[in-house]
Amino acid sequence: MNTEHFNSLSLDELWILHQQVTASLTQRMLVQKAQLEERLHKIGLADEATRFDRKRRPYPPVRPKYRNPKNPAETWSGRGRLPRWLRPQLRGGRKLDDFLIDQASVQKRQTN
Repeated sequence: MNTEHFNSLSLDELWILHQQVTASLTQRMLVQKAQLEERLHKIGLADEATRFDRKRRPYPPVRPKYRNPKNPAETWSGRGRLPRWLRPQLRGGRKLDDFLIDQASVQKRQTN
């Protein structure tokens, strides 16, 4: 396919082309899905293919590790994104260890 043709099209023309391609792909995928489902029905595996009985692995509860000194109800386990209350504190020069719930662990870290 000649890609220079796409460079000569306006933004509106490219958007219309995008919509046409998307519609065509959607239609073809629906047709192919229907054909595959029909084949599954013929061989008797349609019920097994549509069941989703997969169980997720149970994750243990994670205790909070850090606490907001201004609002003790706000805690963070140390996993995932930084909470909103912690970002400005860290930018202001404080360290993450300053917010630990168990201050004894901070003293252990500093002595080791």
